[in-house]
Amino acid sequence: MMHFEGYEIGFSVKSSGRTITEADIVLHAGQTGDFYPHHMDAEFCATQPFGQRIAHGTLILSVAVGMLASRDINEAAMTYGYEAIRFIRPVFIGDTITAHASIAQKREYPKNAEAFGLVDEKVEVYNQHGEIVMALTHIYLVSKEPKTS
Repeated sequence: MMHFEGYEIGFSVKSSGRTITEADIVLHAGQTGDFYPHHMDAEFCATQPFGQRIAHGTLILSVAVGMLASRDINEAAMTYGYEAIRFIRPVFIGDTITAHASIAQKREYPKNAEAFGLVDEKVEVYNQHGEIVMALTHIYLVSKEPKTS
């Protein structure tokens, strides 16, 4: 278990790859109700600038966060939120993505600075061509080491 004090600015990790499939897109559409034609209608997409269906941005966000969550579970930390999410390039059926994360910042948790801190993790997601497709900041609420008397 790693407490707030153990996080080091610059520490980074990289996930293994994950290929996005048509099944991923169909399941995500069913779960979210987002059947927008850019994701579901191949004939429509053939007439659009990308020429093919694109994965939901929220699908890529979910998959990338899950890929990074497959690391050791840290019982001292939990997700506090996400900021500055940007969908930079489309992800197509058959693209393989990897997620890269690095600790960018640590700060006090203003609601209870004695017990918790906030850790910002910069996340970038790349396709198989090394092109960035998504970027965001994942914020963790992390317990501080217990005070000893």
